[in-house]
Amino acid sequence: MEIHERLHIWFQQNARALPWRSTRDPYRIWLSEIILQQTRVDQGLPYYERFIHRFPDIQSLASASDDEVMRLWEGLGYYRRAQNMLRAARLLSEQYGGQFPTTYDELLQLPGIGPYTAAAVASFAFDRPVAVADGNVMRVLARFTGKTEPVNTPGGQKIFRRLAQDFLDRRKPAIHNQALMELGALVCKPRQAKCENCPLRHKCVAYNQGMVEKLPVRQAKTAAKRRIMHYLLSLHNGHVAIRQRHAEDIWRHLYEFIPVPEKISPNAAKIKALFGLMKKPRKITTVKHQLTHRRLELHFWFTDEKISSENYISASEINNYSLPVPLRKIWEDLAREKYIL
Repeated sequence: MEIHERLHIWFQQNARALPWRSTRDPYRIWLSEIILQQTRVDQGLPYYERFIHRFPDIQSLASASDDEVMRLWEGLGYYRRAQNMLRAARLLSEQYGGQFPTTYDELLQLPGIGPYTAAAVASFAFDRPVAVADGNVMRVLARFTGKTEPVNTPGGQKIFRRLAQDFLDRRKPAIHNQALMELGALVCKPRQAKCENCPLRHKCVAYNQGMVEKLPVRQAKTAAKRRIMHYLLSLHNGHVAIRQRHAEDIWRHLYEFIPVPEKISPNAAKIKALFGLMKKPRKITTVKHQLTHRRLELHFWFTDEKISSENYISASEINNYSLPVPLRKIWEDLAREKYIL
């Protein structure tokens, strides 16, 4: 049996029933791919369902406000994905009549779409003969071919994209791409690969040479840098002060409590003087939060005084605003303990 046929039969018998696989709608396929970037399927699925329920087509998403989209996205992280998604939706609505371009090269021109996402939409929605090369696919191909180039470097990724294109079944690109991705997700796992269930094992270099646990090769990552941040939670007469982040930094466009300038090494006396408070603020908690390239140490202070220069909203309306995950958790914890009510 030809190797592509083996792969396709395995996929038909073992594929997970995921909602974006039962459609050729490029909008739904694109939305799923944006959500699933750097995100597990089980984590991304409820977000996909919420977005489809609220924004069933590209026009409804394009007309949404930034705040509404960011609120729905809250908790997924990598918030630039949501920002680029909204930019792309508006561009498609305004310049393409709400229709997706059908070729890989055209799709690459949209905000937030790189080689992987462009290939996924082109092949899944339009059956274009373009190979998808996500982390799952590159792992399968590294083991299948025995290639030792690092899969997490630009040079290595270029090699594996070329390999994926060479291996592509051009007669059935959509099925082939999804099958290879699913094989990586369910069988050819990073650890404890289930080689006995793999339809490609008879020709797999890593399997036949006992190298499965050694491949793919990954270049060592730079250690995440530590960053210390302080926040002042100002709650006055049932209203809380919040700001929106605009700088080119983490959590851009999300809302936060009053940030204390990082350069001043804050303590209660300094915060009191900085914001013109009558009393020193109380230190309420410190939490640690891990981002991809940052280890955050977040210190939270509390005051019941109103700061005239700040913007306040009703505390009951804070769920209408998108907060970073650790700030949302702090708010919910304090509310649960009746600290802020």
